[in-house]
Amino acid sequence: MSSAIDLIDHTVKLALDNGILAENIYFFGFSQGACLTLEYLARHGQRYGGAIAIIGGVIGEEINRDNYTGDFAQTPIFIGTSNPDFHVPLERVEATVSILAQMNANVKLMVYQNAGHSINR
Repeated sequence: MSSAIDLIDHTVKLALDNGILAENIYFFGFSQGACLTLEYLARHGQRYGGAIAIIGGVIGEEINRDNYTGDFAQTPIFIGTSNPDFHVPLERVEATVSILAQMNANVKLMVYQNAGHSINR
């Protein structure tokens, strides 16, 4: 996971170094990509353009809140998930929403009943 987080961080820094403002950087991830996206964001909280995470949550057996710092300054983050989902339990998604909201993100959670592990309309 650390190398994947570092790769995202390198990509964000490359964009910033090339004149792209953080508020113009957007993130998207599905499943493992959503988990990685949300873990990166929670570790690097600041104002971004926004994020969409489909079926994801922060990563780890247990959540270590000390890993998550920053202020999202109301960055919009959409998290969509299925209930149930066999990869990411709703409880983890809801805990992630709570963490991001405490970090001043504008989080919208949509829970779709029995939608399966997929992206829907």
